[in-house]
Amino acid sequence: MRTLRIITVSFFMLIVAGATLADQIVMKNGDRLTGSIEKSDGKIIVLKTDYAGELTVKLDAVQSITSAGSLHVVLKSGQTIAGSVAVANDTLTVIPYGNPPATAPIGEITAIRDNPSQAAYEKMLHPGFTEDWDLGANVGFALTRGNSETSNLAIAFTAARQTQHDKLAAYANTIYSTNDAPGANPSTTANTTQGGIRYDHDLAGRFFGFAGADFMSNGLQDLNLRSVFGGGVGYHVIKAPNTTLDLLVGAGYTHESYTTITNNFANASIGDEFTHKLFKSTSVTQNLYFYPDLNQTSQYRGTFNFGTITKINTWFGWQTAFGDIYVSNPPAGTKQNDIIFTTGLNLAFSTK
Repeated sequence: MRTLRIITVSFFMLIVAGATLADQIVMKNGDRLTGSIEKSDGKIIVLKTDYAGELTVKLDAVQSITSAGSLHVVLKSGQTIAGSVAVANDTLTVIPYGNPPATAPIGEITAIRDNPSQAAYEKMLHPGFTEDWDLGANVGFALTRGNSETSNLAIAFTAARQTQHDKLAAYANTIYSTNDAPGANPSTTANTTQGGIRYDHDLAGRFFGFAGADFMSNGLQDLNLRSVFGGGVGYHVIKAPNTTLDLLVGAGYTHESYTTITNNFANASIGDEFTHKLFKSTSVTQNLYFYPDLNQTSQYRGTFNFGTITKINTWFGWQTAFGDIYVSNPPAGTKQNDIIFTTGLNLAFSTK
């Protein structure tokens, strides 16, 4: 009987200790929530509980907060204080280890993070160059034999690395198609390669600056290489988790080497870039650019791209892409428009 009493008392003490060590939030309506405070953006606070998972509550509905462990509190002044936290009567008190307590109005809080969230935030601020990359590859292949003998290969590669204040992106794609029937003329029916790189950096508010380079060759248009270097300013018209819309304007330099002629000219650039997540697994992208020749204002180039990616799982999906490249002054005997449509497998990788 004495042994049973000892076990019962010990079990009760463990429960009390667990409750004592848990973070506690008391709401203005009298509700008490216990768990582990994960983060806050100054408007809501997220509490992880054993009984209901993550709970999100409005900070202005909170009467008091008591943390058992260390939290990182960010104030509007930019100051970050780490220590145990208490909130009462709309006043925040942080008790750093080995330092005097610090107080501030609850309205001065811009963020609260637990240790794992703070570590992830600091890593996002200063990631290594090999970290935080999103990589993708699209592959499509078609083959016919019998009454027709054709082959078509389309390969595309993308890489993007976005931190809190900048973004680096690169792309490359190629399409090669042949008609292998005896006497077919032309035997090569598509031979296009594109690639480029761009760097964006946030400026003030929603404005950002960008600089980049794009390259293209097109065997059927007699284009050996088009090199475009430029930069400018962009504006985030929409910057939401599921939708983005950017407007961009800038200037650059274009060098075109055709089989018969060579063009060099300064150009302006005006365009938009749009992304939207339609469903949980499907997203669409669109961009439209206009490049007027600043030397000969009657000459210009335009590009339009539209694509979709449907994810089957985290690394595998299906993609479609449509592109139209228009050149107002191609070499004699070649067409102004090149329309490209591809569909095939999408493979996604990440170094996050």
